[in-house]
Amino acid sequence: MEVVVALNPSRTGAVALLAAAMVWSSGSPAAPLAARGGPADPVYPALGNAGYDVDRYDLDFTYRPDNRTVDATARVTARTQERLPRFELDALGLDVHAVRVDGAPAAFRLQNEKLVVEPRRAVPAGAVMTVSVAYTADPRAALPHTGWVPTEDGFAVAGQPDGAHTVFPCNDHPSDKARFTVRVTAPDQLLGVANGTLAAGAEHDGQTTRTYVSRYPMATELLQVSVGAYTVRERRGPDGLPLRDVVPTSRAAATEPALSLTSGQLGWLEQRLGAFPFETYGLMPANTDDPEAFDFTGLETQTLTIYKPAFLLQPEAKIGSHMVHELVHSWFGDSVTPQNWSDLWLNEGHADFYGLLYRYERGWPDSLGFTSFEARMKDTYARGDQWRHDSGPVAAPNAANLFDSQRYLGGVLALYALQEEVGPDVFNRIEREFLRRYQHGTASTRDYISTASRVAGRDLGPFLNAWLYGDRTPPMPHHPDWTVGPATGVQRSFAPVPRGSATL
Repeated sequence: MEVVVALNPSRTGAVALLAAAMVWSSGSPAAPLAARGGPADPVYPALGNAGYDVDRYDLDFTYRPDNRTVDATARVTARTQERLPRFELDALGLDVHAVRVDGAPAAFRLQNEKLVVEPRRAVPAGAVMTVSVAYTADPRAALPHTGWVPTEDGFAVAGQPDGAHTVFPCNDHPSDKARFTVRVTAPDQLLGVANGTLAAGAEHDGQTTRTYVSRYPMATELLQVSVGAYTVRERRGPDGLPLRDVVPTSRAAATEPALSLTSGQLGWLEQRLGAFPFETYGLMPANTDDPEAFDFTGLETQTLTIYKPAFLLQPEAKIGSHMVHELVHSWFGDSVTPQNWSDLWLNEGHADFYGLLYRYERGWPDSLGFTSFEARMKDTYARGDQWRHDSGPVAAPNAANLFDSQRYLGGVLALYALQEEVGPDVFNRIEREFLRRYQHGTASTRDYISTASRVAGRDLGPFLNAWLYGDRTPPMPHHPDWTVGPATGVQRSFAPVPRGSATL
C-alpha cells in the first residue's frame, strides 16, 4: 500500500471545500495498536500502528521563506498484514489537504495524534499499498511536542523520541524501519539537505530541488532534513569512507577544528565495533543559537548528526568524548535500532560506555573529575539504588524518566558489570556478534541477553536480568569492597540527562 500526503498553504477556497468534503467524519478510529494484536510500546503505547509494515517513505519538502512554512507530500509504501477497511498513520500538527490510497481519493480525519484513513475499498491482506498525503507544516507551531527545529534561515529536524510524526505522517515507532528518499526544494541562496547521499539536483524558477537517498533502512525518529545557508565540507575517513559535514556558512571556519576530528574517532571505533555500518557520516551544526531551539547537545539523526553549533567551538578535550558518543549511535541506535523505547539503554549505555573509554584513554578528566573507568564506575555503583528508586531499573523506563541518567550511566554500569563477569575478550565478542546479527534491523534487551549467553557459552540471563530489571543494585563482580548508598527519597539533581549526555 502506498500513502501520500501533500500540504499546500496557498489553497483556494474551492480546494479547501474539496478537502473538507473528503474528511471522514463518521465511524470510529482504528483500534489502538495493542488491541489489534500489535506490540504496544511500554513507554509510548500510543505510538505506532498495527495492520501494515512500511517498506519505504518518499518525502517531498518545499520551504516557503516568505511565511517560513513547508509544503510537503509524503508517500508511504507498505504491505498490509490484515484486511484494512481503515488504518492509521501517526500525525500531529499537520494541515492535511488530501489523502489518496493507491491513487484514489480517501476519506480522512485527524484525531489524537493519528491520521485516520478510510479508503474507498478495503485494502486486502498481503497487498502492497501506496498512501499519499499532501499537507502543510509550520516548524514554529506550538505543539505538545515537536520534531521541528526552527532556525534563523530555515529549519532542521530532531524527531527523537516521539516527534517524527509532527514532521511527516508515518508509522512512528522504531520497530518499523523503512527506506527513505527525501526531496528538498529551497530558494537558490539556501541549501536543502537530508540523510544519506545526494542522488540528484535540479534548478527551476530560482529554486533548487535536491534528492537524497538512504541506502539502508531507517527508523522514523532518525530522519534529518534541513534548509539553511549551509556550506558542505567533504573529506575522506578510514578506508575512503565519504564524510559530509553540513555547516552554517558563517561558522564554517570556526567549526573546522571540531569537524576534522571525525576521521580519527571513526578509526578508533572501528577497531572496537567493526566497520562503519553506513555509506557516509557527518555533522550538521544547526544554524541557531536559541537556547530553546532544542534540549540536547547532539542527536544521532542517521548519517548526519545534528549539533548545537556553539558546542563544537570548544577544545577537543571538551567535545571529543561527546562526539564519540554520538558516533557510537551509528552502530547502537541507528544500524541496530531498539525494538521498543524501553530498550533505549542499548543506545545510550553503549554510547556513554565508549565515549568514556575514549576520554580516559586520552587522560581527559570527566564531568566529575575522574580519570579512569573504574573510578567512575565505583562512583556510579554507589548511586545505583538511588537511581533505581528514582528512575526505575535500567531497562524499565517510562516516558517521564526515559532520558534520566539511569539509561546512560546506569546502562554503562550494567555493561561494565558484564565485562567484569565474562572478561574483556568475551565482552568484545558479544558486542561484535550483537552488531553483526542485528545490523540494519531492530533488537531488544532480550536479544542482547540471548547474544551474550550464546557467545559466553552459558546462561547470562539471571545475571543481566538482575542488572537491567532488578530493584536493587547487584554485587559488582571482582569488587566486593564496592558499596551502594541507601536510597533516601527522590533525588533528581542528576537527571534528566540532556540528550547527547552531558555526563561524559
